[in-house]
Amino acid sequence: MDILDYEKQLRYEFFQDVPARVLLNGKYMTFFLIEIPAGKRVPPHNHPHEQMGICLSGQAEFVSGKKTEIVHKGMVYRIEPNEEHEVRIIGSQNGLFLDVFSPPRTEYVSKQKSFEVVEKPQS
Repeated sequence: MDILDYEKQLRYEFFQDVPARVLLNGKYMTFFLIEIPAGKRVPPHNHPHEQMGICLSGQAEFVSGKKTEIVHKGMVYRIEPNEEHEVRIIGSQNGLFLDVFSPPRTEYVSKQKSFEVVEKPQS
């Protein structure tokens, strides 16, 4: 069993000015917390992983192809493998999202270990 205090996990710059952290990485999935500042975005991208998540705070436009959906606190979402998508924060509040990926995002774990830390974990 693994039990962690997520605030003690290292944060790193995932995209420019967008901090994130891998919370847990297991055999079949990865828990990933991404904090997107107001006015920032995660640019269009895709990956072979299925992605599900929940918006913990803020409001964002999720864009996939010609479809745009507004996601706010308490809403959940699912993104198909290889589906191109982007996320843009709207409003003045930062967005906080817990994403779950399957299979695991081992490259995120490697990134987290190699990037300069944005904020040292609290002791």
